Amino acid sequence: MQDRIWRVVQWATGNIGSRALRTVIEHPRMELVGLWVSSPGKVGKDAGELCGLPATGVKATGSLEDIVRLDADCVLYMRQGTDWDELCALLESGKNVVTTRGDFHNPRLMDKDLRARIEAACARGGTSIHSTGSSPGFVTEALAIPLLSLERRHGVLTIDEYADVSSRDSPEMLFQVMGFGAEMAPFDQRRAEHLKGEFGASLSQVADAMGLEIDAIEAFGELSATKRDLAIAAGTVPAGTVGAMRTTITCLSGGEPVMRFRANWYVTTEIEQDWDLRESGWRVTTGGDAPVRMEITFPVAPEDYAAFTPGLTAHRPVNAIPAVCAAAPGIRTTVDLPQIVPIFA
Repeated sequence: MQDRIWRVVQWATGNIGSRALRTVIEHPRMELVGLWVSSPGKVGKDAGELCGLPATGVKATGSLEDIVRLDADCVLYMRQGTDWDELCALLESGKNVVTTRGDFHNPRLMDKDLRARIEAACARGGTSIHSTGSSPGFVTEALAIPLLSLERRHGVLTIDEYADVSSRDSPEMLFQVMGFGAEMAPFDQRRAEHLKGEFGASLSQVADAMGLEIDAIEAFGELSATKRDLAIAAGTVPAGTVGAMRTTITCLSGGEPVMRFRANWYVTTEIEQDWDLRESGWRVTTGGDAPVRMEITFPVAPEDYAAFTPGLTAHRPVNAIPAVCAAAPGIRTTVDLPQIVPIFA
């Protein structure tokens, strides 16, 4: 396998997709053979142009049929939303899929009809599909599993994710979509339910492997107001308006919590609630008979975050390609696959 070259298709060129595209082009053991884009304005452009690299000779297409006809080992599927017909066509054509879409973290929790369609497509194409990323994915599965391997009696796994977004110059995203700077009001439960699907599936995949039967997955959100007027990169956040939000996803077994993920997003740590906010990163705590706590932060200047963060999500899927291509046909999870090892030469 030391001289193996994986032929890869990049599907979509958003923020994460563009980073994955660049990574594949620069990878010493991968060859970009195809590129699908959703924007008509990108069709026909060279892949290198779309990610800031020299020309590659690979032109972007908006046609599924063009991609299906290619000889490729794997598709990096990173579009907005999941098109099940697309995925089935790709898998049936003999192309494995690694995706940042969160639909496949725990096959047991998938819609039965959709799961059957995907598994049938994998069987016909002799292919596999795997969901991963940084969160969920790396922190909820790949990192959690070795920490839990120290236990013989499980307590509660708690993963806190911290994201200081005060340096992001994205007014529409922060103020209109996320709701920072808005008047305090009850948390929109739909946001919690949105995270519940992906994070609940990811955490329960690990619980399943440990023999813990998850009988319920709960999700709720909270808001906290800033104590003072703030000037952030995106604009102004007045005192008394939303300065932080926290969404908690909890998996219960026998009515007791066994897995918990908390997403802490904020523009200031000076808030009315005591949430023990830290700098951006993760804190993972196991609560069994051999408890450990791991703190992960990012040694990157705030002004460099916009260029840094896409790699957290894009790189693991690229690194997973060899393992997914070698896996048995079907929906493959982190528990199924070997440890993902990056190839640098």
